[in-house]
Amino acid sequence: MTLITSVTTDSLTDLLQGAGYRVNQTEQNGIVQLLSASQGIGYAVRFGNPGSEAGHYVDFTYSCALRVQGELPAGLAELWNASRRFARLSLQGEFLVMEMDVVVAGVGETHLRSQLELWDRLLQEFIVYLREYSQQAARLQEQVEQPQTSAEQPREEAVSL
Repeated sequence: MTLITSVTTDSLTDLLQGAGYRVNQTEQNGIVQLLSASQGIGYAVRFGNPGSEAGHYVDFTYSCALRVQGELPAGLAELWNASRRFARLSLQGEFLVMEMDVVVAGVGETHLRSQLELWDRLLQEFIVYLREYSQQAARLQEQVEQPQTSAEQPREEAVSL
């Protein structure tokens, strides 16, 4: 088995395409990133620390940023981070961002493929988590806003003296 000590934009493009993903390379302010999607959810691959050769990197980050419309329920990111491993959530301006770092130095291709599979699974869990969290928050809000029914209201009882 050949150990991988760094990746390039081309080698990660090949990895993603080999797993059936579409990939676009983009450059913004001199920084190259890869754009892809899973289950219709877009994400970026951002390169981290440079390797010993130009254009090589020893780590990268999978990153999915979703624009927040309205206000996020309190504790959403913190609960995810406390209950999940490998990927973290943060609120960055008007975006809710899930990120997962991948360290490359001294790994096999199988490791990179398994990290991609893990990212794909976490991305799917992320969407389910957001859907369930917002539904639960909506139910709790309805309970708070509903007036007490007549059966729940305290009754005044007549007492004869």
